[in-house]
Amino acid sequence: MSKRFALLATAAALAFAVVAPAPVVYAQMAEKTVTVGGAPMYPSKNIIQNAVNSKDHTTLVAAVKAAGLVDTLSGPGPFTVFAPTNAAFAKLPAGTVDSLLKPENKATLTTILTYHVVPGRMTAVSLMKAIKDGEGEAHLKTVAGKDLIVKQAGPGKLTITDAKGDVAMVTIADVLQSNGVIHVIDTVLLPM
Repeated sequence: MSKRFALLATAAALAFAVVAPAPVVYAQMAEKTVTVGGAPMYPSKNIIQNAVNSKDHTTLVAAVKAAGLVDTLSGPGPFTVFAPTNAAFAKLPAGTVDSLLKPENKATLTTILTYHVVPGRMTAVSLMKAIKDGEGEAHLKTVAGKDLIVKQAGPGKLTITDAKGDVAMVTIADVLQSNGVIHVIDTVLLPM
């Protein structure tokens, strides 16, 4: 009987395996992140939600908060943000950042920060196309109302020139956000 029971049990197991569906494994599609300032930047999060996690952008985040731009940059956009690192802010003359963060300088700070923002989502490919269409340079109108000049500086490299003629290098391009794109830069852009 035990041999017959074993045979029936095996047959039943095989029959169940044939008719029962295999367990479904749902693999969650991983977001393609870019690491900035030691933290992953998630395309499903907005500019502010990502920026606050970058240890390289604490000065920028403090400035955005002081200027009252958190809600704007958390909004639907889309925005293209040229995001200076802490090291970029450190290149400014001593005391400049502390002065800009004071409440009485909010208007100036806002102008400087919005000079780093262009309406729309401009990836590196979009910028390269604009440069080609502009015969070597693209003029981008910022939210501050003044132009930035974007040029190619070798294969896959971009520079941004401000109104003073200072040049920033894009060090990390195409950090995609739910409401736009960030390009990390090594110099603060100044509209005056």
